[in-house]
Amino acid sequence: MSKKKEPILVPVDFSPSSELALEYATDLAEALGSKLLVLHVVYDPGDAPGYYAVKGRNNQMRRLEDTAADMLEAFMKKVREKEPNKKPLKQAKTAMVVGLPVTRILELAAKVDARMIVMGSQGRTGLAHAMLGSKAEQVVRLAPVPVMIVKQSCEQQS
Repeated sequence: MSKKKEPILVPVDFSPSSELALEYATDLAEALGSKLLVLHVVYDPGDAPGYYAVKGRNNQMRRLEDTAADMLEAFMKKVREKEPNKKPLKQAKTAMVVGLPVTRILELAAKVDARMIVMGSQGRTGLAHAMLGSKAEQVVRLAPVPVMIVKQSCEQQS
């Protein structure tokens, strides 16, 4: 069964770990002849429903979707500039949805018939992990397709 046309789904939160995951996914897509679909899930934490605070702009508030779209565009530009010759990265499509991250990741993976999901993990441990759980862990448990978790090494985190 050919999986060539099915994309590799890469959920990103603009963190260094999601940047690293996108780099790994790019290499996989290149090796497998797959496309990339980069997803950002806008999660409204409830502090200011529908808005993100914009740093450095006198506590200015912007609509979540507008700010997230700008952040996704800047994130993709940064990664593409680091890897200018990677065809899957140049041709990567982006998507942005609003909702609970794990739910939306799983929904989109099913909708686009994703080949696999590649995502970063903050590597949170201890009490914070036990209380909050890990989005990556939840995706691994619930995804109907293979999931690759990319963790940063200690050197990469500094």
